[in-house]
Amino acid sequence: MKVYTKTGDKGTTALFGGARVSKSHDRINAYGTIDELNSYIGLVRDQEVNHKRRTILVEVQDRLFTIGSVLATEPGNKKVKTPHLGEDDIEALEVEIDKMEEELPPMKNFILPGGHPSVSFCHVARCVCRRAERLVVALNDHEAVNPLVIQYLNRLSDYLFVLARKMSKELNAEETPWKARM
Repeated sequence: MKVYTKTGDKGTTALFGGARVSKSHDRINAYGTIDELNSYIGLVRDQEVNHKRRTILVEVQDRLFTIGSVLATEPGNKKVKTPHLGEDDIEALEVEIDKMEEELPPMKNFILPGGHPSVSFCHVARCVCRRAERLVVALNDHEAVNPLVIQYLNRLSDYLFVLARKMSKELNAEETPWKARM
């Protein structure tokens, strides 16, 4: 199988199911950003501080491929089988968030991203996740999207925020609170 097919040379791409759409279509922007997020999750996973979290981060990447498959499927096409995304996937993130939060001091201010390069990578992944969520919501405004996709992305951004805080603690990195100048 060749990497290049030349079928997209005129600015279109095929959805699962066969329909061709512009590469600038909202659906393509949404799943393209999911792909970008998946790459950033890989970068976060590769940080030494996360070696114990490798399994959960690989699972997140797997779920993102599932979401990409769902978004890349022609709307209404029941013939195309996509991997399962369930409420249990969202609950798994919530369990991880709760475990990490038990070990973190309560927040009293917003936190400025940074403190250590590994933590910064996690914050970038969180921001890309939020962008992906916005793009999926925009797509949902005119083409129905499985609501679990939006819920998963919302919870994943929460997970990444708490993960960044947990990584800061483990790396003895300073969390810099935001103090608004008034």
